[in-house]
Amino acid sequence: MDRLPLHHDLYLIGHDQAGRPLIHASSLAFGLAGAALLDLLLAGPAPADPRAELKRAVADAVYDRTREELLASGVLVRVSGRRMGVLPYTRYQLADIASVVRASSGVRSAVEGWKPPDARCAGLCGLVAVLRLEAELYLDQPASRLVARLREIAAAAGPPVTALVEIVDTLVAEAAVAVYR
Repeated sequence: MDRLPLHHDLYLIGHDQAGRPLIHASSLAFGLAGAALLDLLLAGPAPADPRAELKRAVADAVYDRTREELLASGVLVRVSGRRMGVLPYTRYQLADIASVVRASSGVRSAVEGWKPPDARCAGLCGLVAVLRLEAELYLDQPASRLVARLREIAAAAGPPVTALVEIVDTLVAEAAVAVYR
């Protein structure tokens, strides 16, 4: 199977097997936008204003588009039902757990030192740290040490990755405190 785009990997890491997001949807949307932009940065020239591009991607429903792409590729399946026989719901569950294992394997390998990370993997490490999804890696390390290691890996990748991870970190933090303004 071909490697999924970076934002697909992050989407899979950011949801449980039942299809529920593990963090707030707005934070995950900024992470997905950052991951999509990182794929573009690694493939060619950077946009003039990554921060504006990230905000535009979130406004253009990057979360919903990513979910629809994963549905179309068969990685996710739509499940509908009723709660208590009355309230309708729709979830988007994994078709196969192997997708999540593949999505997180590079990050786990980099943290454990089994394989040196490329820029793509380092970016995913940084985004996992920013979004505090480190528990989904299932590594036997204290959370603070694991987050620090993920951030080290991202920082070692160089300016484009480091800058993008910092922008996503700032936007997630701004969104978190926006309700208090």
